[in-house]
Amino acid sequence: MTLSGTVDPVRAEKVKVRPVMIRDELLFQETLYRGTQVFHTNFGWSEMADRLEGYMGSLFQQAQINSAILEATALVSRKGKVTIRRKQKQSAQKQDRPAADLAHDRSRQYILKEGKPVDFLVSLGVQTPDGRIAKAKYAKFRQINRYLEFIEDILDKLPKERTIRIIDFGCGKSYLTFAMYYYLHTLQGRDIKVTGLDLKEDVIQHCNALAQKLGYDELHFEQGDISGYQGSDKVDMVVSLHACDKATDYALEKAVKWGAEVILAVPCCQHELNGQIHCDTLQPILKYGVIKERMAALITDALRADLLEQQGYDTQILEFIDMEHTPKNLMIRAVKGKGMRPRTASIDGVTEFLQVKPVLKELL
Repeated sequence: MTLSGTVDPVRAEKVKVRPVMIRDELLFQETLYRGTQVFHTNFGWSEMADRLEGYMGSLFQQAQINSAILEATALVSRKGKVTIRRKQKQSAQKQDRPAADLAHDRSRQYILKEGKPVDFLVSLGVQTPDGRIAKAKYAKFRQINRYLEFIEDILDKLPKERTIRIIDFGCGKSYLTFAMYYYLHTLQGRDIKVTGLDLKEDVIQHCNALAQKLGYDELHFEQGDISGYQGSDKVDMVVSLHACDKATDYALEKAVKWGAEVILAVPCCQHELNGQIHCDTLQPILKYGVIKERMAALITDALRADLLEQQGYDTQILEFIDMEHTPKNLMIRAVKGKGMRPRTASIDGVTEFLQVKPVLKELL
């Protein structure tokens, strides 16, 4: 069972539950995800049931349940309305049921498995042809799986009856673009069309050649600048991973104006506010350059998240590990809600206090 759609990511971003057998006693192991921390606790039947009821009443809006004979989804609206959908599995006959793994200790279950070769991972040098992870690429392998977990969490927000239109701004070498295509199209069977955009011509040529080689027919790469991109009038999901400085703002603006259902952005090089911030009250702190730089980056992303919330998005800021750039990065994950929200004075108060003019605020 996976509980997601948190209303308080500080308390918990996600909870997974599975049965375990410990000294001949059937228990239920709860795995709670909070930032980069993971907590494992075992509970008996009745205590676990009480915890699940409490979680769904106050913290999570969705539960995905998977058993040998049944798949079910439980949804809780903001007004407390509960909707449950059930689907019987074809392998419901007892003799066809897979055996449950009740081992207490088991290795991390990645979406992409070690030992099972995946075409794009082999082509990009992350895996050897027999499925082993290249020693120098293990961090990249973990990063790819972490990214796919973020997408897995919002899978139900993407359209099911038509082609899903996705744009990846600043795609670079496109490890994660290929991973997203493979997961959504090959593993989930979704009808998708993905465009990657980057400034570097040689990178675009290489990625298009690889997509053609792999037979990823609906994955295409174009050379261009995010701010000037005019290639679509309707996009369901906008991805922007490490678009530098204001390029992230242009990507977010386009996502909002397209009415994208999902936005995944990992900003970097947030220089804009660092050059603007002026505040006499905070001067004893801001006089240290490295502190000012880090504060400016965090404030930039917090304001971006707040501005997306004003535009009607349910927004989270999550930690996303990426060893190629910095040890830790933040991901802004925004899912479209039901309409615009009242403009609050809080953002204006912050920008006036710090004497800054965020470009995303101006664009929107």
